Amino acid sequence: MNTSPSSLSSNFSGEQYDYIITGAGCAGLSMLLRMIESGKFSSKRILLVDKAPKQHHDRTWCFWEKEKGFFEEIVYKQWSTIFFRGIDFSKKSDTAPYQYKMIRSADFYEHCFSIISRQPNVTVQYGIVEKIENTVDGVLIWLNGVIIKAAYIFNSILFHQPVLKSNEHYMLQHFRGWVIEAPGATIDVSVATLMDFSVDQQYGTAFVYVMPFSKTKALVEYTFFSEALLKDEIYEEGLKDYLRYFLKEEKYAITEKESGVIPMTNYFFRPVNGNIINIGTAGGQTRGSSGYTFQFIQKRTKHIVEHMLREGDPFTKKGLPAKRFLFYDSVLLHLLNKKKLGGDIIFTKLFQKNATPAIFKFLDAETSVMEDIAIIKSLPAFPFSKAALKQILG
Repeated sequence: MNTSPSSLSSNFSGEQYDYIITGAGCAGLSMLLRMIESGKFSSKRILLVDKAPKQHHDRTWCFWEKEKGFFEEIVYKQWSTIFFRGIDFSKKSDTAPYQYKMIRSADFYEHCFSIISRQPNVTVQYGIVEKIENTVDGVLIWLNGVIIKAAYIFNSILFHQPVLKSNEHYMLQHFRGWVIEAPGATIDVSVATLMDFSVDQQYGTAFVYVMPFSKTKALVEYTFFSEALLKDEIYEEGLKDYLRYFLKEEKYAITEKESGVIPMTNYFFRPVNGNIINIGTAGGQTRGSSGYTFQFIQKRTKHIVEHMLREGDPFTKKGLPAKRFLFYDSVLLHLLNKKKLGGDIIFTKLFQKNATPAIFKFLDAETSVMEDIAIIKSLPAFPFSKAALKQILG
């Protein structure tokens, strides 16, 4: 993505739009749906671009929320009780005032594109976005070799891995998930397993989460925090081992599979670059310490649309976590990346000494400084203090 204005200017004779949205994932579709829902952009030409149609279920988003959200009608399941298992500690806890919610990507895509298909001012194109450039009076994208211009671009594409400074870290949260059906199982449908660290930690921080759909059906996902992806058989064998323990039987059918990779980094992704407004992971809406993204996208896109309606432009900082949360993430990533403290230890202490709603609020970057201090005091003091000093001094 070029940061300097292109020489192409107002005499551009190619195809032009008011807004272009690059990437039809969670961030791009959330942005577009909020613009449509406002009812104030029907006279604007909008282009949505993605590399290929969204035709398959490819991921699941889990998040917590106090009230009904923007995508409430497609929430697949929700729970008011979660289970956590750490090192020599486990607890089942009430999430009130939050509900732990799950949205399946297949439902999300169907819902969004059903609405988009009824908007005569929205065009959907598929292909490879080769680059994006600011001009003196707008933005250009190169799509399949064709140049297209807009006043603003909402971009959710990460064009390359960032170049890190000495005190910046880049890890991966990677996972494999199976939806399984086990006719003889008796799964507790009322409880979602948020993290179970009882699995092998030799490849980095590893845990399993379980989202039960019925007494015989659940999504079971094996997740790692590490610097590199693993061989396929490690995920597969890990899931098989956990299911033997979880179901207490061997008989189950795998009805769906999903996988994903989420960057965990304290690199500062610029939310705005000229008339390019970065959203999603590209805009810094993925929490570096946890990988949680869905709700940060919702906050950010909501504030952008509100600002556009009020001020006429999308240049708002609202919806971004305060800078102190980036520092907290930096400290945790330092500990994980330098292997100074295992994630299983950190999260065990966090859940052992804090109420689940307080943890949710902290992970949502909505706590006050005093609430932050209470959370931080519950974590191992010496390694966190040393890592904080390292981050400050670079």
